[in-house]
Amino acid sequence: MFGQRIIDPNPGTHYRSERVSAVNGQYFFSTREGTLEGPYFTRVDAEREIAFYIRRMKQANDIVESRVY
Repeated sequence: MFGQRIIDPNPGTHYRSERVSAVNGQYFFSTREGTLEGPYFTRVDAEREIAFYIRRMKQANDIVESRVY
């Protein structure tokens, strides 16, 4: 998949991958920023938190952009 976020300096190719992983019965999700978020008790919890994470990142980006003159 080809895509570029506004904050990316150069175009790049981003491959979709499984974002949720299980380690010792706990679930985590990885982010584009390279962080591993979790642990969560179930896969459903981790997937729900992905949606919350995306919403928080968009809100943070909107705040930053609104402060740029």
